[in-house]
Amino acid sequence: MTHHLSAEMKACIDACLDCYKACLGTAMHHCIETGGKHTEPKHFRLMSACAEICRTSAHFMLIGSDHHRHVCRECAEICTECADDCERIGGMEDCVAACRRCAESCRKMAA
Repeated sequence: MTHHLSAEMKACIDACLDCYKACLGTAMHHCIETGGKHTEPKHFRLMSACAEICRTSAHFMLIGSDHHRHVCRECAEICTECADDCERIGGMEDCVAACRRCAESCRKMAA
């Protein structure tokens, strides 16, 4: 591989992929099975958007796109919003933690 990834970027890719898995897995299993507030359209769409922007951010970094900073900035914003909403509803501690880690890592990448 000729494209060199810094340790910080590798850590951000890992955080993004962890968050992608946490959000998608939580939405598709915990939220659907729990119902109620967990499946309110606004919340469910936010979780889906968070998973997708995390996957996209990792992709942009892996391909070496200079645009990864813009995508990471948006990812940090969406992850923070998702963490806050999952925390508000409750019972999704793993998702909240993954979103907060990803948001922090993406903020650094966006700087």
